Amino acid sequence: MLGTTLVDISALIVLIEPEAKALGFDLVRVKLFGKGDDQTLQVMAERPDTRQLKIDDCSDLSRRISDVLDAADPIPDAYRLEVSSPGIDRPLTRLKDFEDWRGHEARVKLTAPVGGRKVLTGNLMGVAGDRLTIDVRGHQPMTIGFESVADAKLTITDRLLAATAPLSSEGAEDFEDSVEDEPAEDAEAEETN
Repeated sequence: MLGTTLVDISALIVLIEPEAKALGFDLVRVKLFGKGDDQTLQVMAERPDTRQLKIDDCSDLSRRISDVLDAADPIPDAYRLEVSSPGIDRPLTRLKDFEDWRGHEARVKLTAPVGGRKVLTGNLMGVAGDRLTIDVRGHQPMTIGFESVADAKLTITDRLLAATAPLSSEGAEDFEDSVEDEPAEDAEAEETN
């Protein structure tokens, strides 16, 4: 197919993970999406102690990754690099994520149906070996192998919001003050344009 190039994600992880580790971060996900010259390489990382990254952390990691990828040139087509913290409704990509987020609600898509279900939504109950247990809403808990997980992410709940409060709201007051100082007619003009 024209404009489609297969890129080995595991090879990208081999290049990217040492750069994250050098800064003290855990790599959460590396994903390449899009086609041809409209591709995005998404890299999610986190500080192990906070499960978040600050803007400066993202900038530092982005520079390191850019240097390594420019030297190795593992992606033949043009792409954008996006480095971020996983966010509130974070993807669960590692077995340890299912243990770390025990008690929180998640939506887990399976590679094949289990018990007649292809999607499991419920509270994470933990991990034993390479198997994870989910208290599926309206059913008894279900235990599945990690290899059966096609995609998983946390579901936004009040409990999750409380557990993922931002590291810092420094500067938020300045932003709010500048918005409040803006004349009303200017704000309306911007809304209608």
